[in-house]
Amino acid sequence: MNLIISLFQNLGTLILLFLILPINLIIVITSLILNFLTLPFQKKIICENPKNILITGGKMTKSLQLARSFHRAGHQVFMVESHKYWLSGHQFSNAVTKFFTVPAPEKDPNGYFQGLLNIVKQEKIDVFIPVSSPVASYYDSLAKPILSPHCEVFHFDAEMTKILDDKFSLCDQARDLGLTAPKAFLITSPSQILNFDFSHDQNPYLLKSIKYDSVTRLDMTKLPFEGMESYIKNLAISEERPWVMQEFITGQEYCTHSTVRNGEIRLHCCSQSSPFQVNYEQVDNPEIFKWVQHFVKSLNLTGQISFDFMQTADGKVYPIECNPRTHTAITMFYNHPGLADAYLNTGENQTHIEPLPTSKPTYWLYHELWRLTGIRSVNDLINWLNKVIKGKDAMLETDDPLPFLMVHHWQITLLLLQNLFKFKGWVKIDFNIGKLVELGGD
Repeated sequence: MNLIISLFQNLGTLILLFLILPINLIIVITSLILNFLTLPFQKKIICENPKNILITGGKMTKSLQLARSFHRAGHQVFMVESHKYWLSGHQFSNAVTKFFTVPAPEKDPNGYFQGLLNIVKQEKIDVFIPVSSPVASYYDSLAKPILSPHCEVFHFDAEMTKILDDKFSLCDQARDLGLTAPKAFLITSPSQILNFDFSHDQNPYLLKSIKYDSVTRLDMTKLPFEGMESYIKNLAISEERPWVMQEFITGQEYCTHSTVRNGEIRLHCCSQSSPFQVNYEQVDNPEIFKWVQHFVKSLNLTGQISFDFMQTADGKVYPIECNPRTHTAITMFYNHPGLADAYLNTGENQTHIEPLPTSKPTYWLYHELWRLTGIRSVNDLINWLNKVIKGKDAMLETDDPLPFLMVHHWQITLLLLQNLFKFKGWVKIDFNIGKLVELGGD
């Protein structure tokens, strides 16, 4: 039965992509023609100190956004991904000078480190900026001492990455710094939960795997509940696979991205959020900014750091997760000319930048088209149209349209074909990170 479901799932999606291909082609070809006609009138940016930038995460939109921003500022961008994603549509961007693949770090760490080192030496890389997947962020920290003699590595040390990426140690660290944080308990055995006395707490709890899991991360089951014993025992909880039991805070959820150097915020954005987030719109939240500012300054951090926060009705903010890597919310800087300097300028006392007032909310059109299936009223349709009309596709740029075609109708299409031939299903398609979310996947 599962084989039949996966067959129809992959075939059905491929047919839908084929049907929409002509529209995508019209958009891209029109953009290419307009770009060609306006080329003589386009301003060329002359950079006083151009650098060679190496960016990982080549399958993800956030990597493409950084590549475009550095390219427009006059720098040369080199992009890298794991061998599995040799088909990345972003390699066709005019912002990418060269595209490379290396072994997946979790499968072949030494091969990954050596692959990066070879690129750094070969292309005379000045700055390495990892746009890490959740699995890769720690390996990028391990690569830091290997690459640092040859270029600047804009990333945290391995020990700091472990602290930030661990939902339990994050809460501990925040409390040590005098910041608000939810209650959190390290769980290494199902019996710890089954024997836990929940009667003293007003709020329920959520269970989260400390090791990244693209599927269970969406599970919002609240504890305790009747009959939870079988649910708990079916989870892979062990000393080797620890989880965190975190207090469930009610309120408005936000996500942030901050680029920091020597404890100072150089770039910051904040957006209302949700468990599966593919829409970003800048909001000004002073309480969250102050929390992040205190945190990064106290730890003297340099790198890219992202948070998920919950803000309660009384205005208090609680971190529910930290990711020591680039956040997709960086797409809100698509029209900001200062992004490259925010990353590269080493001077002190720099003011931080935020998305411009003219920045439109970003979305992914193919995600929004899928959401049409959930529309049940005229009001739903009006809201959907407003979101699409007032916003901007995060991938589509008129001066660089090919990724919009190649991600959807090359990268995702080939991944679907691979799964079709293997009779392998998937949970969902993440166009923003350019992959099929699969059980046990990367």
